[in-house]
Parts: sequence; structure tokens; C-alpha cells
Amino acid sequence: MKRLFRKLNSVFGVARLSATLLLFVLLAVRVLDPLVVELVRLKTFDFYQVLKPRDYQDVPVTIVDIDEKSLAELGQWPWARSTLASILQNIAQAGGIAVAFDIVFPEADRLSPDQYSKSISGLSENVSKELAALPSTDKIMSDTMRRMRVVVGQAGGVDFVETDRPEQSQTPVALLGPDPTAYMFEYPKLLRNIQVLEDAAAGKGLFSIYPDPDGIVRRAALTAVADGKIQPALSVELLRVATGQNAFAVKSDEAGISGLVVGGVEVPTDRNGRIWVHYTPSMGERYVSASDIATGNFDLAQIQNHLILIGPSATGLLDLKATPLDPTMPGVEVHAQILENILSQSFLTRPNYALGAELVATTVLSLLTILLVPILGALPVMAFGFILAASWVAGSWYLFSSEKLLLDAGYPLFASLCVFLLLVFINYRREEIQRQEIRSAFGQYLAPDYVEQIARDPESLTLGGERRRMTMLFSDVRNFTKISESFADNPQGLTTLMNRFLTPLSNGIMEKRGTIDKYMGDAIMAFWNAPLDDDEQEIHACEAALLMVKRMRAINVERKQESDAGGGAFFPLNVGVGINTGDVVVGNMGSEFRFDYSVLGDSVNLAARLEGQTKTYGVTILIGDRTAQRTMGLFAMVEADLIQVKGKKEPERIYCLLGDMDLALDKEFIRRKASFEEMLQSYRNQDWEAALSHCAEVQEDNDGELAQLAETFRLRIEAFRSLPPPADWDGVFVAETK
Repeated sequence: MKRLFRKLNSVFGVARLSATLLLFVLLAVRVLDPLVVELVRLKTFDFYQVLKPRDYQDVPVTIVDIDEKSLAELGQWPWARSTLASILQNIAQAGGIAVAFDIVFPEADRLSPDQYSKSISGLSENVSKELAALPSTDKIMSDTMRRMRVVVGQAGGVDFVETDRPEQSQTPVALLGPDPTAYMFEYPKLLRNIQVLEDAAAGKGLFSIYPDPDGIVRRAALTAVADGKIQPALSVELLRVATGQNAFAVKSDEAGISGLVVGGVEVPTDRNGRIWVHYTPSMGERYVSASDIATGNFDLAQIQNHLILIGPSATGLLDLKATPLDPTMPGVEVHAQILENILSQSFLTRPNYALGAELVATTVLSLLTILLVPILGALPVMAFGFILAASWVAGSWYLFSSEKLLLDAGYPLFASLCVFLLLVFINYRREEIQRQEIRSAFGQYLAPDYVEQIARDPESLTLGGERRRMTMLFSDVRNFTKISESFADNPQGLTTLMNRFLTPLSNGIMEKRGTIDKYMGDAIMAFWNAPLDDDEQEIHACEAALLMVKRMRAINVERKQESDAGGGAFFPLNVGVGINTGDVVVGNMGSEFRFDYSVLGDSVNLAARLEGQTKTYGVTILIGDRTAQRTMGLFAMVEADLIQVKGKKEPERIYCLLGDMDLALDKEFIRRKASFEEMLQSYRNQDWEAALSHCAEVQEDNDGELAQLAETFRLRIEAFRSLPPPADWDGVFVAETK
């Protein structure tokens, strides 16, 4: 074996042999297709759809939309079934071909007179009998459904409550090939409609959709197994009923499902019976408000000879799907676009040979790299590889844009790039040694991230800066001057104390990807999003601040124990933190002989002012408005005030950061926060009595930071009661101190 390895090494060289082995590994990974590889491929296909979505065609499909307008005019959902019956009747009179509900009606209408009488206690016997004698709204709706073609929606799931009901009849299905059920998505249970509606319906279809692993709906199953039976999707069943067909057909072979036949149209699918939905952007032309149908105020052309889908787009009804073109597309529109794909014969397909073609492309690109890099060098091979890669990408794009075929351009490029990087690795060894020397020289003086940047680009050690959106943090220890005085005869002890708290505070900043700008005695200045990008800079800054406070409290516990054991005086260390986000200038600043990597700008000054104002408000952490807007809902925070800090003309809305999500979800905190917000509103309305009452609610049996903040306002309100603010007062507090 060793002799064989030496012979291969002499022929190919270590670099080529290693690259070839890597190629085999990459090919195996592609065949196994782990989740990350699949998701990258799917994102590539998303990108194609974004670049060239399907052209919208005026096909006869209309959505009757349960939208915000309908809820405002017809009342909250669910509506009485008699209202839905009126909508169905108006659709039928307008010449709608068939209707499908992207809704399930699993319970009797609670607004039906017979049901309504049972839900109200205290009714006289006569009134109850009169209500019970009125026609059932479920019966009204079912009678309307019998006079037209209506498909009711059903939902597949795993945890629906079993009910003692007759077994549901199965939509007839023809199997053209081997049994396909092993390849279908399966729902153990089925959420059905009440029997009276189910009996009146011309068809029943599944509206449940499995999204891809990242939550995006790219593919939708046209058929699935639910409650042990093959069921059609809502769109398939609507098309079957509209065309008057008795059944739909499933085509399959040894590889799985290949397509469905419905309404005389063959629809290609993947092996699991899913269609790749070719989306257009959401179009208003597809929609008619349900309230307009109910009142008869609609364009007849939008209903006549159309397939109608009834479903919700209103945000509160929670039927929104993420798609490649729209993160909040109503689920009913997904079904409508599937119908449009079928009717316009605009299908996206991923052919059976796609995997083979991608493996061949991966092998060719990688082998050319392996053969040519040692001969031509990195740059010529990179240029040649770029041409090959561009050709492959162009071919993939052409197949999508012209033939509607999905062929992955990403993985062959990724694999060949991995091979290329492995081959040229040795050429960077000398630069790696240089980087290590730079790290050793500067690592004790600069932030680790900045040292890495210098190591990659030594020429960056020049004066200059760039404008960036960044988040700044200032922290300062309260009453440290008084604490320092107690160490007048022990300067070494003071140094030890400073190191004791500055080290964990600094570590907390760097653990959350922050860069420490400088130390100013006991104070720390830090920032995020430089020198390295940080898309979550505001979150990381807030997390760092909370971590700093937590560690300072731990240090106080340790020092108190030491003080009790040694008999010395104990002075607690409390930190104040100010955080702000904004556009600043960051870079190397100073002289040609000495400079620092630092930030300048108005947003930096505001962060420093906020740290100073923590003493005024009696809290630990204050953050600016832009920081708060990016972190709202992730932490426990309250709006603290509108403040005009010293040196600024424009007021800033500031917030008090009190804790993490656990505190934000605490019921007691939620109650006190609501009281504080009501206090703040009363304060700005100059309703001093109401504001003081809410202050008392916040402070009741509580001495936490929110109570301290309320106490600040209580004192301010008492002052305003004695000396009211001017008539044009806008609620802004003008800070007189830094």
C-alpha cells in the first residue's frame, strides 16, 4: 500500500492526489444530498425565479378574498354560513364555473339560530323554541352548494381530534403504474367539514402544503395520502369538478410518481407528486374582495366562466406562506398560481437527468482545475475556470429561462472552487507566516478582529476612515472616584480591582463580537460592525450589555463575601451602559507616528450621553431609538423618555434595556410595563394625576429598575404640578448634564 501511494505521489503529486480524493468526497456528498446542499440548490432556483418570474397571463382563475376590507364590512371571521351562502349564490348568478374553499368548516355554525339559542343562557322557553325553529345557516349554505359546483377544503395533520362520523368517500383515482402511495406525503388524520356541507359538496380537496425545510413553499403536492386514502389537492379537485371529470389519474413508475392527469391535462411532478410552482409576483388582478361579492358590487368579467377560490389574505387569519417571490403570500394565492401553471401549461421541471448532469459538470470542472493549476499557475487557471464556470452558469440560466428546466449551477462551482483552494493552499504558506508575525506583534495592543484585518492587509495601517452604520457602547462604573479614594494608600490594590472587573466586562463585549476601542480609567468604549461586518450588531451590543451587568453582579457577590470574611469595607460596583446605533466614520485616526482604530460622529457622542443619563434615570442600560427598533421584541425593554441631550438640538427617543426574553415574557413585568407606558402617555398629555397613579402601580411592592425609572418621573411630575411646563411643551426632557 505504501509503495502504491509513493508511486501515485510520484505521478500525480501530493496536491493533485489530495485534490482528486477531495473530488470523490464532494461527488459523494452531492449524491447523499444533505440538507445544506439541498437548501443552497433551492436558493439558486429561487434566485432564478426572482430574476425572471413567470409572466402573468389572464387565465380564468379568481380569488374571492377574505381581506381586511371584508372583515371591516362583514364583521369578524367566521361569518355566518348564510353570508357565505349569499356569496356562493352571487358567484353562481355571475356565471362562475366552480368554487373551492381554502377553508375548512369542522364545526356547526355558532351563529346559526339553533346553535345561537343554545349558547345564550336565560332565554325564555318560547324564544329558544322560536330560534330553534328558524332555518339552520348550515342547511342554507348546503342547499346553495347543491345547486352549483363547490369543492370544500380539508386539512391533513397528525393531532386532530377523532370524531364518530361516517367514513368519507374517496375521490375516484386511476393509478397508471405501480402503487404510488409509498412516495406520497402522508397525513395520519384528516380535518373534515361538517357532514351537511360535505354531503352537499361536489368534491373535497386538501389545502395543506408541506414547505421546504427552510419554510419556503416552492413545491406543492398535487396528491397525498390522508386518513389512509389518496386525496387530491384543492387545485386538482377544483379542476376535476370544473371539467366534469369523474376521476383524476396518478402516473408512476419504479422511480416514483411522474405526473398527474386532471381535466384532460397531464401535469409533470417530482417523484413525490409535487409540482414546482412557477410563480408570478402577487397581482391584484387575481383578487375580488368577498365583501364586494356579498354586496354585488364587482366586475362580472372577473367571475363569469372563472374558477373561483375562496380564502383569506387578512393578516389576522394566519394563512400566509413564504414563497421565492414573496415572504407573505396568502396560501389561497399559492393554490391559484398552481391552477394558473396547469391551465397555461407553464411548468417548471427538474428532469431525471439533472443529478447526472450536475455530477458530470462537477467532475469536468474539478479535473480541469487539478490538471491545469500545477502547469499554468493559479491566475491563468482562475481565468480559464471563470470562463468554464460562466459557461455552466449561462447554460443553467438558459435552460431555466427558455426551457423552464431546473439545473443547479451552484454545486459544480462550489466543488471546483474547493479543489482550486486546496491546490493553491501551499502558495499562501509564506503569507500565513507573515500574518502570524503580525499577530504576535500587535495582538497585545489591538482588538483581535482588527489584528486579523491587519494580517490580511498590512497596507491598511494607514490614516483614513470610511462611513459605516455601527453600534457603539459606553460603560462606566458608578461612584468609582469614591471607591478609588479608599485605595489612596494601596494603589496596587486599586489596579487589581480595576483588572478584576475590566477583564470580565471586556470579555463579555468580545464574546458578542464587539471591538474594544479604548479604556478611559474605569470606563470602556466599544463598537460593533467594524472592522468586520455584523448584521446583528444591535442584538450583540444589547446582549453584551446584559452580560456585563450580570458579571458585575457576580463580582459584587464575591467581593461582599471576601469583605465579610476579612472585615474590610465593601463598596458595591455598579455599571452604567449607553448604547446607540448610527452612521459614523471608522478607521485609523491620529498622526503618522501614532494612531488608533476608532470611530467618530454624532452617534458616538449620543451613546456617551446615554451612558451619562443612566444616573439621571436611575437605571443601568439606556439605548437609542435606532438600536431599539432593531431589537424590539427580543429583549425586555421600555421606552424611557424623549430627551434632548447636551450638545444636540434634536430630541431622541430612548429606551431602558432591562433584561432578556425570559423577563420580557414574565407576566408581572408585562403588567408593570403596561402601567409604565400608560404613565408615560399621561405624562406627555400633562394628566399629572393619572401619571402619578400609574407610577404608584409600577412601584407597588417593587424596587427594581422599572420602579426606579418610575420614581424619576414621579419627582419630575411633582415638580411640574408646582411649576407647569410652557403651553408649547412637547414632552421632551432637556438634559442639562452630560
